[in-house]
Amino acid sequence: MKRWGEAFYDDNALAGAEVLEQAQVAVLVTDRFGNLRYWNAHAGELFGFVGGRDYLGVPLVDIGIHESDHEHVAQLIRRVLRGDTWEGTFAVLRGDSTWVHVRVSAVPTKRSPDAVDGVAVFANEALRSGRVEEQYGLLDRIGRRLASSLEFGTTMKAVAETLVPQFADHCFIDLYDHDHLVRRVSVHAEGWSPPPGSWTEVGEEVRYSEQHFVHKAIRRMETVIAGDYSHLNKVAPNGRSAKVSEQVGVTSVIAAPLRARGEVLGVLTLALSSLSARNKTDYDSFDRDLIGAIASRVALSIDNARLFEEERDTALAFQNSLLPRDFPEFDGLSIAHDYAPAKPLEAHGHGVQTQVGGDFYDVIPLSAGRVGIVIGDVEGRGPHAAAVMSQLRAALRAFAQADREPDEILRELDEWVRRLGQPDGEGGTWVPSVSCLYMAYDAWSRELTYANAGHQPPLLICGGEVTDLELEFRDKLLGVKPKGVPGDSVYRQSTLTLPPGATLLLYTDGLVARRPLGGSIDVDGALRLLHKRVREVADKDVDQIAMVAQNAVPGEMEDDTALLVVRSHPDELGLEQSWFPAEAPTVGEARHLAADTFKDWGMDRDQAELACLLVSEIVTNVVIHATPHPVSREFTEEGVKDSDVQPALEGFDEFDEDWSDLLEEAAEGEPEAVSSREFLLRLRRGASSVWVEVFDNDLRLPRIRTAGADDEGGRGLYLVDQLASRWGSRPTPEGKAVWFEISMRPEE
Repeated sequence: MKRWGEAFYDDNALAGAEVLEQAQVAVLVTDRFGNLRYWNAHAGELFGFVGGRDYLGVPLVDIGIHESDHEHVAQLIRRVLRGDTWEGTFAVLRGDSTWVHVRVSAVPTKRSPDAVDGVAVFANEALRSGRVEEQYGLLDRIGRRLASSLEFGTTMKAVAETLVPQFADHCFIDLYDHDHLVRRVSVHAEGWSPPPGSWTEVGEEVRYSEQHFVHKAIRRMETVIAGDYSHLNKVAPNGRSAKVSEQVGVTSVIAAPLRARGEVLGVLTLALSSLSARNKTDYDSFDRDLIGAIASRVALSIDNARLFEEERDTALAFQNSLLPRDFPEFDGLSIAHDYAPAKPLEAHGHGVQTQVGGDFYDVIPLSAGRVGIVIGDVEGRGPHAAAVMSQLRAALRAFAQADREPDEILRELDEWVRRLGQPDGEGGTWVPSVSCLYMAYDAWSRELTYANAGHQPPLLICGGEVTDLELEFRDKLLGVKPKGVPGDSVYRQSTLTLPPGATLLLYTDGLVARRPLGGSIDVDGALRLLHKRVREVADKDVDQIAMVAQNAVPGEMEDDTALLVVRSHPDELGLEQSWFPAEAPTVGEARHLAADTFKDWGMDRDQAELACLLVSEIVTNVVIHATPHPVSREFTEEGVKDSDVQPALEGFDEFDEDWSDLLEEAAEGEPEAVSSREFLLRLRRGASSVWVEVFDNDLRLPRIRTAGADDEGGRGLYLVDQLASRWGSRPTPEGKAVWFEISMRPEE
């Protein structure tokens, strides 16, 4: 030993780096931007650094610190760079997928007295020591974890991850399902699991005897500690359960009732055992009070989560009831669809609220096997947006099934949307804006006629390539006509032809307007990613394309998403058509063409005869009533008068079916007039039905009339209505088309 005041020198003295490597405290050093510059061996163990990975330069937030603590990391760096110190607790997900809570102290590092050039972090595993300040930190942490989740399963999992192994080796949450207590959570330290048939498993009913401390905790509505191991064995549900408790070394158990809004929801049970080493092996009165406070927060959070999930389920059921669940089989098409709700809405001052959305889609059967395809998005979220969407979809379906042209449908919808406005509180009216793309597709000709009210173009998937479908028109949104501007909104339509086997992906903007974690929305980047992901599955079926597209763009969904995948079949569908002069003898010719075609298509004989009968009826009506001259109307002092029509049809301005003796008169009419009148008979074959269409140049649509008992005519359309599966008529640019559908086989 040296004398007092003499310097002490020892060859075994440790250098600073060696001290840090041997110290049983985690030490990390970052630069001013929070990137790692140094860490000792204990830090690697505590934070679970993966061997072989170089963590130099990795941001402090990326070493496993839970997302909910990222703001605290930023706060730590800001405060320390100002020259202050910082203390707190972080939750860390280690490389082996285990959770640990660490108590952190941070101080500035300086190369010169006036300049802070980094942060030194000292960390230890929290709660193992039983220090009071760490236990209070646990209460704060649980409160923050619970506040960050409204999903029932996530909430209970967050509680268990927070308590095990930091405060307990075993965590159970049992909740009432009506009158039965059911285990919902069973989490254990060190990845241990109880042997089957010993402790109650998740999903099973839990039965506690009246002497059991858990039963007492629920009955007394107070937190109970059980520390006598012999007593624990006496109240165990069975001998095997008691044996497992002995083997695992249970030393102390604490049970706290979960009560919220005057109702007992269940019980939270924690236990200490020999699974993990800790200084404290028994719970005390302070722990009882602490767990009681934690149980109150857990109960309230569970109750909120249950209420929120009920509200969410109700909202989604409402949303799904407004959208089609399934579509019938359409000839020449394969269809897949999907709807995904947005994340809960955080309304300032009103908590977190579930919101329904206004996205919609539909596939509508039209005349003669054609199909209407629609997708749209109503501005905003909430019940009003959903109400507008439901009314809009119902109106659109009605207009479409009346065989209106796409541009006419959008004009009608624009007026409809403006009638659904609400007072804006400032004396005006708030009218929602709506994007809508409506397309009518004919699978036999592959023609796609569309009108577009401000909706983004679909993706065209063809030949392994993915591009935006080139739409000639993209007119303004529905409902945005400027106030005071005269006239109706102008919507235009166009027609294009789809290649055989082409696929369309129609979607709403929620698919690409997603916010990545910690970033901002990048629609262009999302579109590129969507193109790439869809291209990878371009040759797959429509269901797989829909699934991949829905998950192609990562990030939070701040808006609901609707998508529709429609694929045209590569095979040609059966089609036969021919023009005929509108003369009496051609009724038989048209019937013979239909009979021969139905025979070639393998149609049931009885069904073919029935179809030929209906062909005769509608062709006869065309021969009798079709006129080559447009009907003009003028207003006179004597009333409204129509211009003269063909002599053979005088007195029959209204389209009726009283056509007795008219075939002969039509045949004796003016030769030039008769020869100029023609009609087109078109026959279409589907998988199980055939469609018959007759086109003529008469603008008047047919209607069913009631024939008297003595009338010789007037029953043609009545027969069509009774015998065909469906029938109807629609205007065309040149006149009209009358059509009917009939099954190829008798209906059983």
